[in-house]
Amino acid sequence: QDEFIKKYAYSSPLVVRDTSNNDVFRALTEKSELLYRYGESIVRLSAANSFSYEKRNIKFADYCKLHINPQNKNTLGNETFYMFGDNDYEEWKDLLGEYVPPPFQIPRHLPALSFGVAGPGSGVPFHFHGPGFAEAIHGRKRWFLTRPDERPVFHPNKTTLQWFLEDYEKVKKEVDLFECTIRPGEAIYFPDKWWHATLNLDTSVFISTFLSP
Repeated sequence: QDEFIKKYAYSSPLVVRDTSNNDVFRALTEKSELLYRYGESIVRLSAANSFSYEKRNIKFADYCKLHINPQNKNTLGNETFYMFGDNDYEEWKDLLGEYVPPPFQIPRHLPALSFGVAGPGSGVPFHFHGPGFAEAIHGRKRWFLTRPDERPVFHPNKTTLQWFLEDYEKVKKEVDLFECTIRPGEAIYFPDKWWHATLNLDTSVFISTFLSP
């Protein structure tokens, strides 16, 4: 905890592995288990552009059937919908209660969980917010980050896949781009107001612990 505060909490991303045992949570978030327990539940989807203004409600089973196929590279962000947070905590609290977040804290900040499921090639384009951890439960997720004062070039309505195919090579020459791929059991810490974008390499289940004052 002391090293985390001194070296990373306010200044640098960090990837940690197996800091908590989430074997139970991983088992409960297998696709078959989620469909059995939550298939008829209504989930709220967000548009996969930088601002995620548009929302849609759909049964979780229908979301799995219609929205977690591989991302079409020609589909824009405002036409792509994904499940991440924004759902009824009371309905999902038994599941979320099984998750053990990384054992690091920031003074005077409280945790809030956001849970997501998404298909390969999906992700969220560049944006920023407060600090937190994001853990891969199933599938791999690639991360791209820049410091708060180095805004990367991106179009807010391009998906991360489109940005990666069309703009990534140029952007990484223009800014100091931090990159990594996290795998199940790994979590990334993102400091306050760092720009970041994500790209799911597989059908993925993931959870974030947002830290807010």
